[in-house]
Amino acid sequence: MKLVLYSGGDEKDNVHLDKAFIELIGKKNPVVAFIPSSSYLSEQEFKTFVRHYSKFRITRFIHFPIDVPFDRILFQEVMRSDAIHMAGGNTFYFLNSLRKAKLLPELKKFVARGGVLTGLSAGAILMTENIDMAAYPEFDRDENQVNISNLSSLNLVDFLFFPHFKNSARYDKVFKSYTKLHQKVIYACPDGAGLVVNEEELRFIGRCYAFSNGHKFPIN
Repeated sequence: MKLVLYSGGDEKDNVHLDKAFIELIGKKNPVVAFIPSSSYLSEQEFKTFVRHYSKFRITRFIHFPIDVPFDRILFQEVMRSDAIHMAGGNTFYFLNSLRKAKLLPELKKFVARGGVLTGLSAGAILMTENIDMAAYPEFDRDENQVNISNLSSLNLVDFLFFPHFKNSARYDKVFKSYTKLHQKVIYACPDGAGLVVNEEELRFIGRCYAFSNGHKFPIN
């Protein structure tokens, strides 16, 4: 299993995560697919994505919006790509679209075959068991405008992920309370930080924090 979970930030912030991503692909001239959280304005997002990763000598990209009809040939090309990137946005809308398109099991198969799956913010949250972290804390959450109640997601890892973390007492209080109640580990990362999963190895890039059983632990 090869995953990269990006919190957020600009190109300079994510230099080390990008390097880890390229190393995980491990081949020249790979095909990289881009799945936006929404088709609205996604062409501009895609252009920005291509411009950035072209710097790593990647020349083959696929734009794959999933909340609009797509054909089987495009879908097959995406699933044959070397890496798939899930973009940021509204996590509830993104999960709902993936479920409607029946892509959750297909993405799990892609990872099982050795494909590299990366996610930014919402895209990273989707790799976990559920998207609870999109609803926490109350003062910093996505709006569940699609009114979904089933928050289960890809379940590729055994922890939860919180992006755009701000190291402050009010965030700490919420996550300590959550982990005491649910017995889950939360890895919270500020922009520019993130996680790399390479088979059984979990690597932290940048300053991250772990919340477990009501306690907070700094990492790196």
